Amino acid sequence: MLELRPNCECCDRDLPPDSGEALICSFECTWCRDCAETKLGMRCPNCGGELVARPVRPANKLAQFPASTVRKHRPEKCGEAA
Repeated sequence: MLELRPNCECCDRDLPPDSGEALICSFECTWCRDCAETKLGMRCPNCGGELVARPVRPANKLAQFPASTVRKHRPEKCGEAA
């Protein structure tokens, strides 16, 4: 099950579980669309993988399977696609 991380690792923007602006790589690194497009070239700077839209978990499943509250903020990674 996806972690649904709460923020962009680059700019720390909030990305709630229902956000259409959240992008992830296959390792679930999470980025906002703006940073992914303008700073990262749609590639994860951690693994080099492509960034794709993060699926939205149905609201009725969030109570049983909540999104993560652990924030990862690594601005030093912005613009350094692997």
